[in-house]
Amino acid sequence: MFFYNANCAAKFQFVSITGHLKQIDPETFKDFYNFWKESETEAQEVNLPLEVIERLDKNECVYKLSSSVKTNYGVGKIALTQKRLFLLIEGRPGYVEIAKFRDILELENISVMFFPLRIPALKIKTTHKEPFIGNLKNERDLWLLIVKEMWAGRKMADKHKDPQYIQQALTNVLLMDAVVGCMQSPRAIYAASRLAYFDRMKNTVLPKTTSETLKHKVNPSAGQTSPQAVNALLYTPGHLVHLEEDENANPILWCALSEGKVVLFNAKTWSIQQHCIQVGNSKLNCMLAVEFSQVWVGSQDSSVYIINAHSMSCNKQLTEHFSDVTDMVLEDKGSKFSQKQVYSCSLDGRVICWDVHTLEIKTNFQLSNCHKLTSIKLHNSMLWCCIGDALLEVKKNGQVVRKVTLLENPKGSYVQFSSFLVFLEENQLVTACADKGEVCIWDLKYLSQPLQKIQLQACNSINCMIRVKNQLWIGGKGSDKMRGKIYVVDTIKCSVEKELVAHVDMVRVLCSIEDRYVISGAGKEDGKIAIWNVG
Repeated sequence: MFFYNANCAAKFQFVSITGHLKQIDPETFKDFYNFWKESETEAQEVNLPLEVIERLDKNECVYKLSSSVKTNYGVGKIALTQKRLFLLIEGRPGYVEIAKFRDILELENISVMFFPLRIPALKIKTTHKEPFIGNLKNERDLWLLIVKEMWAGRKMADKHKDPQYIQQALTNVLLMDAVVGCMQSPRAIYAASRLAYFDRMKNTVLPKTTSETLKHKVNPSAGQTSPQAVNALLYTPGHLVHLEEDENANPILWCALSEGKVVLFNAKTWSIQQHCIQVGNSKLNCMLAVEFSQVWVGSQDSSVYIINAHSMSCNKQLTEHFSDVTDMVLEDKGSKFSQKQVYSCSLDGRVICWDVHTLEIKTNFQLSNCHKLTSIKLHNSMLWCCIGDALLEVKKNGQVVRKVTLLENPKGSYVQFSSFLVFLEENQLVTACADKGEVCIWDLKYLSQPLQKIQLQACNSINCMIRVKNQLWIGGKGSDKMRGKIYVVDTIKCSVEKELVAHVDMVRVLCSIEDRYVISGAGKEDGKIAIWNVG
């Protein structure tokens, strides 16, 4: 739990007696860690009465207990869980709820007169009952920090629709407790206060459009030591991986990360269905659903891994590429007599056509002078290939039919394309620029110049683009602090409808779920997946 927080390493730089930025020495860290483990053991050994357990949620645990204190609710110990504060009444089994964190209105340091002393106390105002007052004495300042951080974490989780903020706030709280416990110094509370990340960030404003469109956030890197970039996403309906009708078959969101990890989410509940399917040890670039029981995964190690969707294990590997496998596309002619085939491409310009059933190579070709083949699409039996500074329309034997380029400047350098879409019904090609916020719309019959250009405000680069209904969802990197942005463009008006503040790192991939939701995956500084409502 402690090592999971991605900010821990940075935070320890300033947890010192002085509170100044500096690396802590091994002995101080040893004391800190020992106190941490002792506190963890004490929390696990709390023997809650059955009456109390019945009042808590299924996965709710006590993480901290106060000393026995006098309160206006009775005498007992204040208990903290990830969801609430409650009082364990002394002398008899008893539970009195103090507050759920989302119901807190105000926290206040006060002193209670007990002649001739003034006893430090904490006052908590909520939406439901009379204010709670606990005479916490010398524990008061630490409990104020702890409750403020959990309250702020709850508010941030609700605002950003990201339940993991609660767990992160709890980690910060346990860090604070350990810092104060192992530091015998008047500066302990000050040092601990610098770990209160969410309390500092609680007034961060999420734009209204983003808040209204955002449905939920999940973290595929949960349980790992640091976040990983989300490199590819794939949605499979429940019936796709089950040959027979199964009422319990859940739709699945597949997430491809670095280091060969594929994480699965239940796309109804957004809970992790399987923590990790291991396919090699390299960055994973693309995924493709094939047949009813296969998911193909393209890797930076030049392999295509085939996952059995029933056993959720990888049992086959295709190794005929010689560089990063960057994209794949399925050709299904719709006839039960025609064989399905998959085209895979690699960075070095090689394209291979695979027989889905025999896994044998049917055809393959090499694009000449190509060192950056990043994506392919199949339209009207023609392959469209993105090779960085150009798009190629290619026959299945590798013969180039048309080449699309766009001059960057009069000196002759060409725009780098990062993504493209072909709309056959509208007879249009849409391209996105890799190093600036520009989308171009082309007439497929006249590809010498784009018909129209759409400029995206505060956008440094575009990484991905999908079509959902009459909208283009475009993911990229913004020029301001929140670097991951999504732009929603009306394809009829050719204008930006929404600008969504998506992630703290660039948006690397987008995926549509039955035109109801769009899923975005971010770079490694963020590592999260956001679920967006389609308007």
